[in-house]
Amino acid sequence: MKKEIIHATQVTKIYGIGTSHPYTALHDVSLLMYEGEFVCVMGPSGAGKSTFINNLSTIDIPTKGTVYIQGEEVRQMSPKQMGEFRYKNLGFIFQEFNLLDSLTIFENIAVPLTLANMNHEEITQRVHDVSRKLDIEATLHKYPSECSGGQRQRVAIARALVTHPKVIVADEPTGNLDSKNSHEILSLFKQLNETEGVSILMVTHDPKIASYSSKLLYIKDGMIDSEIKREGLSQKEYFYKIVDLNSNESQELFE
Repeated sequence: MKKEIIHATQVTKIYGIGTSHPYTALHDVSLLMYEGEFVCVMGPSGAGKSTFINNLSTIDIPTKGTVYIQGEEVRQMSPKQMGEFRYKNLGFIFQEFNLLDSLTIFENIAVPLTLANMNHEEITQRVHDVSRKLDIEATLHKYPSECSGGQRQRVAIARALVTHPKVIVADEPTGNLDSKNSHEILSLFKQLNETEGVSILMVTHDPKIASYSSKLLYIKDGMIDSEIKREGLSQKEYFYKIVDLNSNESQELFE
């Protein structure tokens, strides 16, 4: 039996509480995600996609509702506990690479391990292991400005993976990449998911990118509007189901 990795119940996020114009970005959203799942989140601009994954991954805290990650309730943690929990369990990848220009690639990947006071030998071993897997070992001595966009995104992924997280949280991770690099990054995600059991929660606007997932959630107006599972479908068949869903949703905007 698969183990629950994220269990969110009736999560609501309200911004501007106490002001004359509070805004509810999420409305009673629930999600049950199991270990080893690759869940993709899609929806129109402003629908609440990033808010959704942020509130399910400790980046933001829900106004109401509960979020359990690995059986731990996020809202009950102190800031220090949350920081430690985040380091041990979660890896974050964003559209902007968020690399530190003054540090080498090695040092950028090592940042979370350095902050955790890991010993130098272990840091070196982990950085080389993950960079070899991502084919960026030859860039470790370089600085971000000396690397291509694809290489920098691989560095950002390496930094997320170096802590051996249980869940990768990715918000438009290929948004700044060309189609070739996007395909390579998503193939890597799929490999990590299928061969190493890493769970992935990812936001994208691209049906082709979404077709690498095992389940798709479509968010509209801060709520989960529909869901598609890949079960029994080829990637091509799954892709066309996602395209159809997006086409139907786009058509509704003009009706």
